[in-house]
Amino acid sequence: MRLILLTALAMATFATNSVLNRAAISTGGIDAGSFATLRLISGAAMLAILSLALRRGVPLGGRGRLVGVVALLIYVFGFSLAYQRVDAGIGALIMVGCVQITMFAGALATREAVPPLRWLGAGVASAGLVWLLWPDGSAAMPPFSGLAMAAAGIAWGIYSLAGRGGGDPLAGTAANFVLAAIAAIFIMLSLALWPGAAPLRMDAQGAALAVLSGAITSGLGYALWYTILPQLAATTAATAHLSVPIIAMALGIPLLGEPMTGTFAVAAALVLGGVGLSLLRH
Repeated sequence: MRLILLTALAMATFATNSVLNRAAISTGGIDAGSFATLRLISGAAMLAILSLALRRGVPLGGRGRLVGVVALLIYVFGFSLAYQRVDAGIGALIMVGCVQITMFAGALATREAVPPLRWLGAGVASAGLVWLLWPDGSAAMPPFSGLAMAAAGIAWGIYSLAGRGGGDPLAGTAANFVLAAIAAIFIMLSLALWPGAAPLRMDAQGAALAVLSGAITSGLGYALWYTILPQLAATTAATAHLSVPIIAMALGIPLLGEPMTGTFAVAAALVLGGVGLSLLRH
């Protein structure tokens, strides 16, 4: 039960990232690149403080570090670029669908055993997502935004698979964020100095939402996720992600003005039920 509750809390932080990102960028007060960079910087600061306090250091080297940093950069920037044109819940849906495919593919590639109940849970949860999108065709969106979110989902799936490889999850996540934040700063400075580049935008509200997303729902949320991730099978972790768009839509109803519908209620029941089946002991 403790593992289920911690997994649910981690998924809630991921969903909150969608709402914060969409809320900040949709107002036009901060551009996608600035949001992503400030998110990485504040997340790196929070994780570095925790790692220094609890682990007495942030080891920047290590096995698989380059893969983790590159995947984190693709995820964060793809995520923010997509939310220029995509609603919070639908964006989360695309991302976790790609996470699901990537992590199941990774499990099969490593010949991880997938019990029938876990396949059933994934199937029920996926049916909920199909039900959510099918009636009104709400998946339609600009191709670039869809591709950006798909890239973010694939990158997050790779990052999660790499995170199951062992080692200290807090120190490893802190190192990935610190190196990704440094790379993001250089990327944004290079783009800002490019001839004809659009000016960067950042107001107080957009900056505050980016810091909140980085330090709390990213930094602390990811530290929690990578602490419990080694206890989850890859397919279980993938299925758990299917709850994220439902949570994002539930938060979007009061915070972003998204409507509550019967379709949403049925989809929520199917997705959360499927996740519950997948997380049961086999």
